[in-house]
Amino acid sequence: MQNQFSRTQMLIGEKGIDQLQRAHVAIFGLGGVGGYVVEGLVRAGVGSFDLIDDDKVGLSNLNRQLLATHETIGNYKVDVMKERILSINPQAKVVIHRCFYLPETSEQFDFRQYSYVVDAIDTVTGKLEIIMKAQEAKVPIISCMGTGNKIHPELLSVADIYQTSMCPLAKVMRNELRKRKVEQLKVLYSKEKPLCCVEEGENGSTQWDSEEIIEQKIPGKIFTGRRGLPGSISFVPSIAGLMIAGEIIRDLIGNEEKK
Repeated sequence: MQNQFSRTQMLIGEKGIDQLQRAHVAIFGLGGVGGYVVEGLVRAGVGSFDLIDDDKVGLSNLNRQLLATHETIGNYKVDVMKERILSINPQAKVVIHRCFYLPETSEQFDFRQYSYVVDAIDTVTGKLEIIMKAQEAKVPIISCMGTGNKIHPELLSVADIYQTSMCPLAKVMRNELRKRKVEQLKVLYSKEKPLCCVEEGENGSTQWDSEEIIEQKIPGKIFTGRRGLPGSISFVPSIAGLMIAGEIIRDLIGNEEKK
């Protein structure tokens, strides 16, 4: 009998569909990358989601974020994403968290309930906390490195964090993960050298490499500062998000088959 997952079932079989429907995935960050991760997962048949983001849709999101339309500006991203998930699969289970993930808010989450975790946030402090909590709970995780200031999606790649190059964010993460004795981490990153940004202002043009990360360390916390906000375009974060979704789907099916 035909259903909305019939075409997917032709590729992965009834058992594969069942595995995805029983999966519970947490997505931290619903921006340019995270929104497309969710889109790929729900359309493939993943049955349960936790959505974590404290941001609202803004005008500058329209150029690249799946959730951003003129109708959704001002709405919480988690609310918009939940509505979209249920419009695609009314049987899906969705829990939303309107919060910014940091060590101070980490106790709100029990990572043991998840089948997979997606780190699609920007702050190093939050990324490290998500990674450590997922590894403590022995839950698979994939972390997205920088996609800003890039225009070549064909240079996106999935690798272990210690095999990455070129990406400034990955460099910071490698150093911090070594200190925490994390031996491996699956990440999506770009081999493309970040472009410089130019901002037109009243006093003329200003140019900076907005992927240059400047660490400021305070006991117990790690902050990153940039000379300016990164530029971004429609097709790089979206492809990154769908690539991550593909990794998750293949891992979920593979992991289940091994059990």
